[in-house]
Amino acid sequence: MPSSPIQALARHLEDMPAQAKPAVTPGTMRDVLDSVPDPRKRRGIRYGLTGILALAICAVLSGAKSFAEIAEWAADTGRNPLAKAGIGVPHVTTIQRVLARIDGDAFDTAIGAWVTAQVKPAVIAVDGKEVRGAKNGGGSRVHLMAAVDHATGTVLGQVDVGVKTNEITLFTTLLDKFTDLDGMVVTADAMHTQRSHATYLHGRGAHYVLCVKGNQRSLQRQLKALPWKDVPVGDRQRYRSHGRTGSRVIKVVTIEAGILFPHAAQAAQITRRSRPLTSRKWSVETVYMITSLPARKASPAQLNAWVRGHWTIENRLHWTRDVTFAEDGSQVRTGNAPRLMASLRNLAISLYRMAKTTNIAKATRHTARNAHRALRLARIRPSPATLH
Repeated sequence: MPSSPIQALARHLEDMPAQAKPAVTPGTMRDVLDSVPDPRKRRGIRYGLTGILALAICAVLSGAKSFAEIAEWAADTGRNPLAKAGIGVPHVTTIQRVLARIDGDAFDTAIGAWVTAQVKPAVIAVDGKEVRGAKNGGGSRVHLMAAVDHATGTVLGQVDVGVKTNEITLFTTLLDKFTDLDGMVVTADAMHTQRSHATYLHGRGAHYVLCVKGNQRSLQRQLKALPWKDVPVGDRQRYRSHGRTGSRVIKVVTIEAGILFPHAAQAAQITRRSRPLTSRKWSVETVYMITSLPARKASPAQLNAWVRGHWTIENRLHWTRDVTFAEDGSQVRTGNAPRLMASLRNLAISLYRMAKTTNIAKATRHTARNAHRALRLARIRPSPATLH
């Protein structure tokens, strides 16, 4: 007997890809994961996407570095605690197949909005990194650019820099993910010292602190020509860490006219001196900065701290992803998997930073011994009926 039109329509709907879920106001971690679109067809789904993402987050918090390690952690260490939280444990092929199809932009946007709501950033660093060992599904490089909170080291957003573009063109795409930039300060390296970026930030009510190098030769010459010898030292910072000692001296001048860069209010000259503790030979480097912040809003000491804070992102994020989570050794190459694994590492780092963790490598070993710790760190308090 031929099927009715209603039955035919029902089968058609089952075969359609799951629609994007509406965006939610960041609340609990469960709310965030629920908002990520499920890439699978409705028919035959046994394990919900929210549950798969939850177990992946917990596994990465416990040190898992691949889909196989995520599955092993879930099946061995995490099975009983996850079951008590209403989270099922699928086979590794299911985990890999589902996570490799997740929309990386949707996941990063949802997670970034949640982290931003928790830490309420005031100063944001924009910086990029290539995942050297991994390749996208088509064999192309994996290059990601992130926005990081200076104060906490948490990751607030991330975009994939494709092979046909670069970080410059995606600067505004990354910052468009923030619903409100009013009053915030954005730091970036010389690549992003672009007039269009300065104009964009001003239009969003934000301020910039940018490094000036050879890519803006005319601006660099203008800053070098300022009478720095007559400018008193505004701030001096000394440091001794990682086997080196040194100092950072900053001089700052107010820009009144003649500097051809949008909304520039102050220029700075920073002289860095450093040497290994085992040597008496100093290396000296002088760099120039430009900012839209007037003197009443940014003292020399604040500018010095923000510039140094931007450079420490290399240690607080990139070094941690490389060393603690072995990111550059990753050989993940399936679909969106490289991007998603980087996003999971970002979230793990953010959760540890929000927990005031100072040694993340030690913390992952501690978490790996007890799955309940991972669930607490991930702030997963789901209803058992909804995560399966």
